[in-house]
Amino acid sequence: MIFAKIDFINLLPFYIFTKKNISSSQIKQIINYKKSYPSYINRQFKKRKIDGAFISSIVSKNCNCLDLGIVAKAEVLSVLVLDGENKRDFQSDTSNALAKVLDIQGEVLIGDKALYYYHNTTNKDFIDLAKLWHDRYDLPFVFARLCINNHKNYMNSLSKRFINSNIKIPYYILEQYSKKTNLSHKQIKEYLTKISYKIGYKEKRALKLFFKLLQKDTNGYN
Repeated sequence: MIFAKIDFINLLPFYIFTKKNISSSQIKQIINYKKSYPSYINRQFKKRKIDGAFISSIVSKNCNCLDLGIVAKAEVLSVLVLDGENKRDFQSDTSNALAKVLDIQGEVLIGDKALYYYHNTTNKDFIDLAKLWHDRYDLPFVFARLCINNHKNYMNSLSKRFINSNIKIPYYILEQYSKKTNLSHKQIKEYLTKISYKIGYKEKRALKLFFKLLQKDTNGYN
C-alpha cells in the first residue's frame, strides 16, 4: 500500500497514530518516502500512483473518500491571505479556490509557513480564510479529505480508530517540528486545538456549500 504524506503540522496526530498502529515496517517506510505538498499529491492520486492520501477538498468531490479530513473549526492561522499583490500558493488547490469563492484578493499563504508568519509578523493586515468562512456561513471548513484508490476496508477501520483515539504528541516529535518550523512547542499545540478530523453532518454541509459556490463562480454567476 502506498500512502502519501502531507508533512504539515496539522496532520501530526494522524501520522503519530499510524506509526503506532501500522505494524508493517514497509508501509511506514513508504509513507515517509511519499512526502510532498497537497497539490502534487492531488495529481498523483488522480493518476492512481498512490493508494490513499489526504486530498484537497476541491479535488475530492468525485473520489472515494472516508469521513476523515482536515477541518478548521473556525480560525485556523495556517491559511492566510496577505494584503498586496494577487498571488496564489502553488501548494494548495483548495485554499486558492476558497480565496476565490470568498472574493478575497491578495497573496495566499498556507501551511507551516503561514503559521510562522502569523506568529512572527508585526503586520497584522491579513485575512484568516477559515475564520472568514465561519463568520460568513457559521460552518467549519474542510480543507482535505482522506481518499482512497485501494484498501478501503483497511483504511476505513484505521480512520475510525483514529477518530476515537486521544493522541498525545511525544516531546521529541514536538522538538523536531519546532526546529523545522521555528515555532515553539506551545504554538504547535495551540494550533492543533483549532483542527478537527471527523467529517460529520456540519462538515458535509460545508463541503456541499463550498462545491456549490465554486460551481457558481466557475460558471460566472457571482
